[in-house]
Amino acid sequence: MLGRESPPPPAFTLKKGTRVPPPLPGPPEGSGNLLHAQDTAVGVCDLAGALRKAAATAKALDPSTYCESPVYSPDLCPNMIAAQAKLVYQLNKYYTERCQARKAAIAKTIREVCKVVSDVLKEVEVQEPRFISSLSEIDARYEGLEVISPTEFEVVLYLNQMGVFNFVDDGSLPGCAVLKLSDGRKRSMSLWVEFITASGYLSARKIRSRFQTLVAQAVDKCSYRDVVKMIADTSEVKLRIRERYVVQITPAFKCTGIWPRSAAQWPMPHIPWPGPNRVAEVKAEGFNLLSKECYSLTGKQSSAESDAWVLQFGEAENRLLMGGCRNKCLSVLKTLRDRHLELPGQPLNNYHMKTLLLYECEKHPRETDWDEACLGDRLNGILLQLISCLQCRRCPHYFLPNLDLFQGKPHSALESAAKQTWRLAREILTNPKSLDKL
Repeated sequence: MLGRESPPPPAFTLKKGTRVPPPLPGPPEGSGNLLHAQDTAVGVCDLAGALRKAAATAKALDPSTYCESPVYSPDLCPNMIAAQAKLVYQLNKYYTERCQARKAAIAKTIREVCKVVSDVLKEVEVQEPRFISSLSEIDARYEGLEVISPTEFEVVLYLNQMGVFNFVDDGSLPGCAVLKLSDGRKRSMSLWVEFITASGYLSARKIRSRFQTLVAQAVDKCSYRDVVKMIADTSEVKLRIRERYVVQITPAFKCTGIWPRSAAQWPMPHIPWPGPNRVAEVKAEGFNLLSKECYSLTGKQSSAESDAWVLQFGEAENRLLMGGCRNKCLSVLKTLRDRHLELPGQPLNNYHMKTLLLYECEKHPRETDWDEACLGDRLNGILLQLISCLQCRRCPHYFLPNLDLFQGKPHSALESAAKQTWRLAREILTNPKSLDKL
């Protein structure tokens, strides 16, 4: 059981203020013009507007662009409706041909990877029964497995909790929290007694270190030892499989029935999405505490760094993205990233795309904004927001806005990604048929 430190501050205080993003802070000197998060900066308005106007003008001269039965809108002339329809058509075609192929290939890889990981974890469990594999296939989907990229995966190994710990989340460790014994006299009641520090904290790093030793031994004994090896020079547990795939196995605790204070500003009171019922579902879903390196603490040689657990909201985020064309939009974004934004320095990953999609849901709270016909508009909005974040060199976590997802990324890599994303957005905006080649 995980509880809060007593007495806790108000857990669900909704603070007034502007949701981030938008707006985002200005860039450092010399970084060039900004593309503002709300698309209100002159750069975005003028350039994106000019591109739309140019495309509309060209199409207005071509009678074949008019829809046979256009949907009436007082704000759009027929040629603009046709342009939107063409973009949606091309995106649906892209989804069918590119995104579905990506999904099928990844599903095949996951089955191959999970056979190896399951075999390793069985050996771990023989050595140490406290680390029981929670990797299971349900409805053709592996619970606890996250796809980082087509060749990178993370498996979350949920641990059993015995002993009462307080969940301490005071904001001093961005993106992290600590677990502290509620009563020092109950130390012997904990399943993880040898990993509790003198101060009463359950050390994430100590548990991870023990798990790493067990996995290294299991790799040497498992039936797949010829195709799997441990990756050295990291405190995290990472396996390289068949020299093609990397799998990180992360010990974790699942936390339900509580919500982090550092995420208490969500949902913002002036934003109607996602609505009270969905908010209640998401908060009931809870979050995970992961034993992994926290980049916001990198370089801080302190006991807090080794004790800290990383907050993760994967299931809550997936629940928010249910309905409309949200998941289709995310699939298109992931495919575009894998094919065109896999750049030196690894500035972008699929979690950045997921985060910006969640912000786009706030900016367009009505369900009608997520009809299939709006897919092109939503995609363009997210790509422009991504450019803004890259140029600002800041991408706030959706639930934890004090946590910057670009922290530690090389500035040159972020700048290159901004330029490449703009080329991609401009191509899609001005010539939807370019998706055939993207």
